[in-house]
Amino acid sequence: MIEMIFASHNQNKTKEIQKKLPSHIVLKSLADIGWTEEIIEDGATLEENARIKAQAIVDKLGVPCFADDTGLEVAALNNEPGVYSARYAGLQKNDEDNMQLLLSNLEGKEDRSAQFRTSICLYFNNEFRLFEGIVKGQILTEKVGTEGFGYDPIFQPEGHTRSFAQMSMDEKNELSHRGRAIQAMVEFLNSSEF
Repeated sequence: MIEMIFASHNQNKTKEIQKKLPSHIVLKSLADIGWTEEIIEDGATLEENARIKAQAIVDKLGVPCFADDTGLEVAALNNEPGVYSARYAGLQKNDEDNMQLLLSNLEGKEDRSAQFRTSICLYFNNEFRLFEGIVKGQILTEKVGTEGFGYDPIFQPEGHTRSFAQMSMDEKNELSHRGRAIQAMVEFLNSSEF
């Protein structure tokens, strides 16, 4: 058995990822190991933020771990909010405020194409590896749906007629950016020597 730490306090996300990992890897969240230190994510990119979080665990514990960071990139806004997605409308990290600011900034713009992108930084066998997952879509003109979180009510994935917020968690996970990045990491772990 190998213990791996996921740089998140989110128990639900941890359980969901555990289901996809090889059976000999036991996943622990930051909450599981009693981690209380704040990790300052001050990178300029999603990749840098994921690396910062993974590096903090490696520096303190030196064990296999991974961290992720996700951003919404809107073409007409020069890929904003990107790395600032959670705090687009301010440090209070309010989903409603973030969506309203994004919709306001897109007023009058024809191109509403966007993508969610997740970057995962894995520390395993004494080296760091990056994995990425992307789902393309468009920004709707108004919020639709009540499921999910963040920008889900205004993001409609390519090839679908509903927003992420109109989909069940299972449906969203099937095609989500985070799911794709995790799948790429799992494929690597499945092919790795332990």
